[in-house]
Amino acid sequence: MAKPLRITTRNARFQQWQALLTNRTKRQRAGEFVVQGVRPISLAVEHGWRVRSLLFDHERRLSRWASELLGSVDAERVAMAPDLLRELGEKAEETPELVAVVEQRPDDLDRLVTGPDFLGVVFDRPSTPGNIGALVRSADAFGASGLITTGHSADAYDPRSVRGSTGSLFSLPVVRSPSHREVARWVGSSRDTGLPLAVVGTDEHGTVDIDEYDLTGPTLLLVGNETTGLSAAWREACDVLVRIPITGAASSLNAANAGSVALYEAARQRARAPRAR
Repeated sequence: MAKPLRITTRNARFQQWQALLTNRTKRQRAGEFVVQGVRPISLAVEHGWRVRSLLFDHERRLSRWASELLGSVDAERVAMAPDLLRELGEKAEETPELVAVVEQRPDDLDRLVTGPDFLGVVFDRPSTPGNIGALVRSADAFGASGLITTGHSADAYDPRSVRGSTGSLFSLPVVRSPSHREVARWVGSSRDTGLPLAVVGTDEHGTVDIDEYDLTGPTLLLVGNETTGLSAAWREACDVLVRIPITGAASSLNAANAGSVALYEAARQRARAPRAR
């Protein structure tokens, strides 16, 4: 095994990794992102994501988990000064023992496998990375097939999104689409194969309560921007707009919460639906 690279100053290599934390353009150009935390790193490895570099604290005795990863994962190993590693781990006081630099996966809609049980989610122009992570986590928990972000939006590979997903980003296909057009073409192609894919938008002014609409067939759920909701183009593309009944003083639900409720309702209906023999 090659001797680890050693970094103890804010050299050019460190600055490249540091830029991945805040600069989406540089993340995209490099095709990589920073992953922090035991569970997210473990899930990235478990689900076969390519780890390009493993950065570890060269001044501490590493745990069995960290030692085994360093010994088993085919990645560059970098022994780093703790203060530098703390910056990359975005910890004010605590130094992580390990930080991973992971290769992004292609934004290819074919990564979402369609079929009779398909349940996908579109998050239209999300503005908050944490909301992307939260909705990815819910999509994973409720058995969705994948999540798509569309339009000018926050980045699914932003560290806040990765943390918010608690590792679900690595077990669920997440695809970034430039606009609704690419997704609409993909929906059309799926329908051309005979798949009766329903496009269901969530909106506070929807025409039917969500629990009254059949979500047991192949479904693409749409969740709108946190402030403006679904775009006019997406509204036009919907087969139906459903609403989530709410009471109290709240005028609406947070976008990620609304998406989570919709996903739960789809999972609830599917669990109770009679199975074909």
